[in-house]
Amino acid sequence: MLKRLKRTVHFQGRVVDLVVDDVEYPSGTKATMEVVLHPGGAVAVPLFDDGNVMLIDQFRYPLGKRILELPAGKLDKNEEPLECARRELEEETGWKGEGWTKLGSIYTSVGFCNEVLHLFMATGLSQVAGGHRRTEGESDIEVRIMPLREAIDMIEGGEIRDAKTVCGLLMMERKLRREM
Repeated sequence: MLKRLKRTVHFQGRVVDLVVDDVEYPSGTKATMEVVLHPGGAVAVPLFDDGNVMLIDQFRYPLGKRILELPAGKLDKNEEPLECARRELEEETGWKGEGWTKLGSIYTSVGFCNEVLHLFMATGLSQVAGGHRRTEGESDIEVRIMPLREAIDMIEGGEIRDAKTVCGLLMMERKLRREM
């Protein structure tokens, strides 16, 4: 177990903070750890009654390209993960779910970040009056509806590579198979 000797906050942002910790291993060796602190988030895995799933296609600046992913977002202060998943589904897609099932939680990148994402399957989908409520950075989102099998094939073919989307779709597929 590492012992933290000192923490220096290098950046406090809107989404993440960056800290550098001076640590000591049980052997006495000292090291420096760079850590991104994130409040966590929630992911909606929308499933229609006919077996189709809903993804969003949007430009992601860090990658410099558009990707297919599940609707998701950062937890607001004191917000419950399920409420975040509900909010993000409505904001990004203009759809809401009546039934919500927790699929699990994932750590996104344990080597340098403490982010935890909570994944929820949404069923009983219907469109929201007034449509989506996207922020300016989300204005280019396109909703894509496709069979779950097609989405899984896209994961296997390397077309869908977003970690939360891969995990969410595969966790949902596995849950559905167990229930059959």
